[in-house]
Amino acid sequence: MVMNAYKARLPVRVGNIAAKWAKGMPIRSKGSIEIRVWKTMQIKETEMPKMKTKSGAKKRFKITSSGKVKAGQAGKRHGMIKRTNDQIRKLRGTTVLKDCDAKRIKKSFMPNG
Repeated sequence: MVMNAYKARLPVRVGNIAAKWAKGMPIRSKGSIEIRVWKTMQIKETEMPKMKTKSGAKKRFKITSSGKVKAGQAGKRHGMIKRTNDQIRKLRGTTVLKDCDAKRIKKSFMPNG
């Protein structure tokens, strides 16, 4: 929903001039002539943006009904010849992440669960 829109005069140049302008300091050039480089912009008050799940996280993680995070087993992309059959068998399927990792995944990448 767009609220009342109002015009603001903002400097075109970025860096030192914009920083001075933001602090309310006078903006002056070498010859002590005030710089009048302005651009009119529309500033609108809008609603906050939606919290979206990262698309890469959707493909890699699933959240169980109890709130744990499931992910595919690591370590089976290459080098199977040097692994034992037991290792290869144990690395099948998915695994539940540790709490410290799951907390980070849920907070950063999957805010909506």
